[in-house]
Amino acid sequence: MSHQLWKTLQAESRIWRRSALPGLLVIAGVILARLTGGLQFLELVVLDQLLRSRPSEPTDERIVIVGITEADIQRAKTYPIPDGVIAQSINRLQTYQPAVIGLDIVRDLPVEPGHAALASIFRTQANVIGAEIALPDRSGFTVAPPPALPPEQVGFADVVPDGDGYQRRSLLGAHDRQEEYNFSFTMRLTEAYLATKGIELNNGIRDAEAMRFDSVELTRFQPNTGGYVRGDAGGNQILLNVRSGLKPFRVLSLAQIQAGQVDPDWLRGKMVLIGVMSFSAKDLANSGAIAGINPGRIYGVEMQAHAISQITSAVLDNRPLLKVWSDGWEYVWIVGWGVIGISLGRWLRSPGRLLLALAVASGSLIGLSYGAILLGWWIPLVPALLGLVLNGAGLTAALFYRHEQQLRSRLEERQFVIQQIFDAIHSEPLQLLSKVLREEQAQDHPSPLLSDLQRMKQEIYAIFGSAQRKVFDEAGNLQLGGEIEFALQAPLHELLYRVYINTLERDLPHFSHLKFKIVQFEPLDTQHLRLEHKRALCRFLEEALCNVGKYAEGATRLTVTCQPEGNQQVIRVTDNGRGLAGVAVEMPEQSLARKFPQLKFKSSRAGMGTQLAENLARQLGGSFRRYPNNPKGLVCELTWPQQKRWWR
Repeated sequence: MSHQLWKTLQAESRIWRRSALPGLLVIAGVILARLTGGLQFLELVVLDQLLRSRPSEPTDERIVIVGITEADIQRAKTYPIPDGVIAQSINRLQTYQPAVIGLDIVRDLPVEPGHAALASIFRTQANVIGAEIALPDRSGFTVAPPPALPPEQVGFADVVPDGDGYQRRSLLGAHDRQEEYNFSFTMRLTEAYLATKGIELNNGIRDAEAMRFDSVELTRFQPNTGGYVRGDAGGNQILLNVRSGLKPFRVLSLAQIQAGQVDPDWLRGKMVLIGVMSFSAKDLANSGAIAGINPGRIYGVEMQAHAISQITSAVLDNRPLLKVWSDGWEYVWIVGWGVIGISLGRWLRSPGRLLLALAVASGSLIGLSYGAILLGWWIPLVPALLGLVLNGAGLTAALFYRHEQQLRSRLEERQFVIQQIFDAIHSEPLQLLSKVLREEQAQDHPSPLLSDLQRMKQEIYAIFGSAQRKVFDEAGNLQLGGEIEFALQAPLHELLYRVYINTLERDLPHFSHLKFKIVQFEPLDTQHLRLEHKRALCRFLEEALCNVGKYAEGATRLTVTCQPEGNQQVIRVTDNGRGLAGVAVEMPEQSLARKFPQLKFKSSRAGMGTQLAENLARQLGGSFRRYPNNPKGLVCELTWPQQKRWWR
């Protein structure tokens, strides 16, 4: 490794140690918010949105829903629907030879007429599955299954909603109060259907407590699966990967079944679910992942169909189940995107480019998360996006502020330079030229040079206008004395010393009387200084020295100090000029106004140089002072705090 490359890497390492801390704090804050559950709601909502945004899938022809609609209830003129009507419908369905019939209607008590017929069906037809409510409600009540159904033909229809009431998990099995293990309505129908395909239910291989059909293992939900934090993982649950599209299943009405208005192929060898599809019955489920006419609300039998479809489709069609990364990989992903946000601010100095890059990176992250959902992977989008955007947008805001501050600094410096040009033009040259022009114009026979003098005056004003329009030099250089140019990348104390040498060589009236020059230039901490700050500090020293050369009458001693003092860094110029103890200090504009009262200078509390020095001090978090020296003279001092490194 070359010496230059090593120095470059060291410099880059210093920059990252200094600049990365705020970004790392942002990443730590995002991770802490996720660990404490502060992001769970957002992550679940985004999961719903990603699932809902998937392309429509074809209708799952293996599942047919027979819905008891409001029209069916009105036709029966009673609710609940009598047992006899249900028995008649099941017998009619059996003529089409379905693989299994699931009755998603609780029938713990007889609903006459026809209870005997329904009980007979429960006892004699082995492919009929009934439902119960096994988990107690707030009052501690449960709902028993139909008494005539054998236990192996009963499954509980309980759900595990999240805190917002939406269902994102499917409960497959759980222990009841007697500690007996029960299967859900979903698993009973799925097991019965897959058994007709020669596929049996087994325990998992990776997880012995999980369920498995052939090689498809149903990964159990854990308390911190995906975006969940300390979720209720009781029983055997899996994430619910609902089927996308407006028509995921074929839906028939009870009236169609009773009238025989169906194609036998729709039902032969299929799973048939019978349930209530009327809002008045309030058998509803909430899901933000299912698009529909009434977003967020679907019928309970439809949710059962989605839960059954995801397992059978995974076993028979290789449709992906929802999976998540391990916690370690999730947080590597989150930290990685946060570091990308920090990196954008490091390498892209233009706010516009940074915003564009941030938009592209955010779009890429969302696109990757969407693509992962299509493959069945739920990866952390919200925390990764927060880390990326907060770091990127925070740095963007900082760049905008820095850009504004740089622009303001350049404008103020430009204004100062232009003001000096204005003062120089209006002091003697133009006054003398105007006097000559007036005298020549008053002559009876003006000199032939009159037109040349007028043109000269116009050209001087043109030069002044050009100076006003000239664009500030953006290069990292400092130009002094017209031709002398310094590279601002040099150490600050070396730049200040070169400014001192260059300025003292100028032909200013009071430099020639200086007998003692005491200087002290020591290395200053510039880790947090931008090039604009270094340029402004050099300009400050130049201006302070020039003021000594122009206005410190009788000065014989000059002391220039540029060094750290305690926790402060100091640039101080001290002279022993005449009349400065107890006498008001005369600024350049005051001096010009005294010499040329006809120019009518506008008085101000502070000159432009003072204003620029005060502005620089504010930017650096320091202070600017100009005060009398003892016993005589003036002290011009700029101090700012030394930057503390984060590892100290």
